[in-house]
Amino acid sequence: MKLVFTEKAPVPAGHYSQAVVHGGLVYVSGQLPVVPGGGPPPEEIEGQAQRALLNLEAVLKGAGSSLDRVLQVTVYVSDISMWDRVNAVYARMFGDHRPARAVVPTRELHFGFLVEIDAVAAVNRE
Repeated sequence: MKLVFTEKAPVPAGHYSQAVVHGGLVYVSGQLPVVPGGGPPPEEIEGQAQRALLNLEAVLKGAGSSLDRVLQVTVYVSDISMWDRVNAVYARMFGDHRPARAVVPTRELHFGFLVEIDAVAAVNRE
């Protein structure tokens, strides 16, 4: 088992790793739209979805994987009425790749964010 840390994604604020690699898979912790190194987060749902996906991508790269190796994604959204807007950003980021996915509407997310995304991916073969 390998614990993953990259400075290109937000530093965990609690007792968890950005990701864990085990058995050829990468388990990425939920990524909020936190800007690595500080700075104000995006306000609109599109910007928050993009930032969370960029954070996901950075953790995947740090773990030896990539977006095109993602097997499963869970998207937590604070208001399901914003789903079409999140899905448009998601489709742009993933392109032709279509991992399995669940969308979970929640009442609220940590720090008042509108979206959080976690994933499971395969490690790149060398």
